[in-house]
Amino acid sequence: MAELISLELRAEHFSKASQSHKNRVVICAGTGCIANGSMKIYDRFIEAVKDKGISYDVALEKEDDADLAFALSGCQGFCQMGPLVTVFPQGILYVKVKPDDVEEIVEKTLLGSEPVERLLYTLPDGGGTIAEEKNIPFYARQRRLLLELCGQIDAGSIDEYIHHGGYFSARKAVLEMSDKQICDEISAAGLRGRGGGGFSTGRKWDLARVNESDVKYVICNGDEGDPGAFMDRCLMEGNPHSVLEGMLIAAQAINATEGYIYVRMEYPLAVQRLNMAIGAARSAGILGNNIFGSGKRFDITIMEGAGAFVCGEETALIASIEGKRGMPTLKPPFPTQRGLFGKPTVINNVETLAAVPLVMRMGSGEYAKLGTETAKGTKTFALTGHVENTGLIEVPFGATLREIVNDIGGGVIDNHGKRCGVDFKAVQIGGPSGGCLTQEHLDMPLDYDNLTAVGAMVGSGGLVVMNQDTCMVQIARFFMQFTQNESCGKCVVCREGTRQMLALLDDIISGVATPDTLDLLEELAGVVKLGSLCALGKTAPNPVLSTLKYFRDEYEAHVVRKICPTGNCEALATYAILPDKCKSCSLCAKKCPVEAITGEKGVPYVIDKEKCIKCGACEAACKFGAVVKGDVG
Repeated sequence: MAELISLELRAEHFSKASQSHKNRVVICAGTGCIANGSMKIYDRFIEAVKDKGISYDVALEKEDDADLAFALSGCQGFCQMGPLVTVFPQGILYVKVKPDDVEEIVEKTLLGSEPVERLLYTLPDGGGTIAEEKNIPFYARQRRLLLELCGQIDAGSIDEYIHHGGYFSARKAVLEMSDKQICDEISAAGLRGRGGGGFSTGRKWDLARVNESDVKYVICNGDEGDPGAFMDRCLMEGNPHSVLEGMLIAAQAINATEGYIYVRMEYPLAVQRLNMAIGAARSAGILGNNIFGSGKRFDITIMEGAGAFVCGEETALIASIEGKRGMPTLKPPFPTQRGLFGKPTVINNVETLAAVPLVMRMGSGEYAKLGTETAKGTKTFALTGHVENTGLIEVPFGATLREIVNDIGGGVIDNHGKRCGVDFKAVQIGGPSGGCLTQEHLDMPLDYDNLTAVGAMVGSGGLVVMNQDTCMVQIARFFMQFTQNESCGKCVVCREGTRQMLALLDDIISGVATPDTLDLLEELAGVVKLGSLCALGKTAPNPVLSTLKYFRDEYEAHVVRKICPTGNCEALATYAILPDKCKSCSLCAKKCPVEAITGEKGVPYVIDKEKCIKCGACEAACKFGAVVKGDVG
C-alpha cells in the first residue's frame, strides 16, 4: 500500500534539509558527461571530502547540519564544456572538469570560498572568465523553462521535484478539475505537439475524452531516433518526474487508467531513471490504485523499443507495444478513436508531456504570452555541427537562426574547430524529416508555419549547423540513406522509392550522373512524398528537395562540370596549387605517381588536371598548405 504523504510536507522536509548544508555540489550526470568521466569526478569528490573530514550528504534527505551535499543532475545543456560541476550557493560553474581537479575545488571553493579560475568558462578572444552559469552567453540568451531543472535537481529525488512545485498541478487536476476543464486549459495555452506534427495537444486530448470506453491509454513517445537529436533523452534522464506528471494530467483529461512510456533501448540511463521515478511516485501514492487518495487509478509501464526509427510513428509504436512488428497502419481510425489494444489512446512525445505541468503552473494565459501567434511556448533544440557551442538549448518560438547560431552557439567554426571568419552555409532542421535552411532564412522567426512554408519542419528539434566546406549533396545522401535503412518496407513507394533516390544520389556523387538524373530525382521525390503511407516516407524526400531548391548550383556542378565545389566527393575531387602559397619546393611533384605536377624554381607549380588521378599524395606532401582540394576557380 502506497504511503500517502502531503506534497506540502515533502516540500518542507526537502527545504529544511537543503538549508542545513553550507554547500551543495551538483555534478552533471547526463549521458554525455558520464561518457566523459563525470562519475569518476563524483567518486573523487567523495574521497576528497572524506580525507578532509568534511561531513556530507548524498541525497539531501537528512537535516543533520552536514557541511556539504552532493547531487547528480541530468544534462546541463552545455555539452561542449562538459563534464560540468556547479557549486551552490555561489552558483559557480566549472567546465571541462577532470578527476585531478577535484582536490583544488575542495581546497579553494568548499573550504576557502574562492573560485578555481582556470576551470571557469573563458570568453573567446581573451574576453575573461565568467563564474556564474546565468551570466555565460550560452545560458543567458536562452529561455530555459523545460530544461531549467534538468541541470539543477538531483534526477533521482522525487522530494526535490516536489520542492520545485512538482506534482501540485497533477493533484489539482485529479482532485479539483473536470476532464473538460483540463483539455480546455491546455488548448487555451496553445500547446502543440513537439514531436514534429504540431497538432494541438488539448484538441487531441479532447478527441480521446469524448470517446466512451471502459479502458483508455496514455502513451509517452520516447522513441527519439533523429540523428543528432537528444532532447527527449535529456528530459527523461534529468527530470523524469515532469514526464510522469504530464502523463498523469493527460490521463485525467481523457479518463485513462493505464500509461506506457515507449523508450528506445539505446537509452539505458533514461530507462533507469524513469523506473526509479515510477517507483518513487508509487510509494508516494502519486501513481497506482489510489492516486492522491482520490480512489482513482493510473499506473505507468515502461516499454523498451528495439531502435526502429519507424516506431516513432504513432501507429507503428502502438503495434510494437502490442507485440507486433512495428509497421504503420492507415488512418483513420486515429489512435484517439481506436489505438492501443483497440481502445482510445493519446500519444504525445516526451517534450510535450513535460511541458504540461509547466502550463498548469504558469496558467494558460501566461504560457500563451511566449512564442508566436501560432506557436506558443518554448522549444528545445539539439544544437550540433559546425558551431562553437554545441549542446541542448531552449528558446521561445519565434527566435531566429541568427540568434541561435551566433548568440547562443557562439558562431560558425571551420572543420578544425576554429572561428576564422567562417561563413554559415546551412542548417538541417528537423532531422531526416526536415529540410535545409540557408543564409536567406537567418532572420526568419522559427515556428511551425514559417518552416513548413520553406520546405522544412520543426520536427523533434535537431539543428545541425554547416559551414561553407559542407557538400550539400552528401548531406542529402546521408539523410536519404538513414531513412532508406529505416523504412519498414510495408509500402512499395517508400521501400523502393527511397532506394532509387539513394542510388541517384550515389550516381551524382560518383560522377556518372547526367542532367536527366536531377529531373528524375526531383520527380521521384515528389512521388515518394505523395504516395507513402506514413510520415517517414512522406517526409523522407525533404532534405533532397530543400537542398535541390536552395543549392541546385552545387548539384549541377557535380553533374555538369563533374566537380564537387567543396572537394568532399572523392570521385570528383580536384586538386590545385595556390600560387601565393607555393614555395616551388617540388615536394608535391616528387610525390606525384603520374607526373601530373610541373614547375621550376621561383615559379609556382601547377597540376595538369587531365593527368591527375586524384590520389591526394600532393596535398599530403605539401608543408605550406599550397595544395588544396576543391573548386578554386
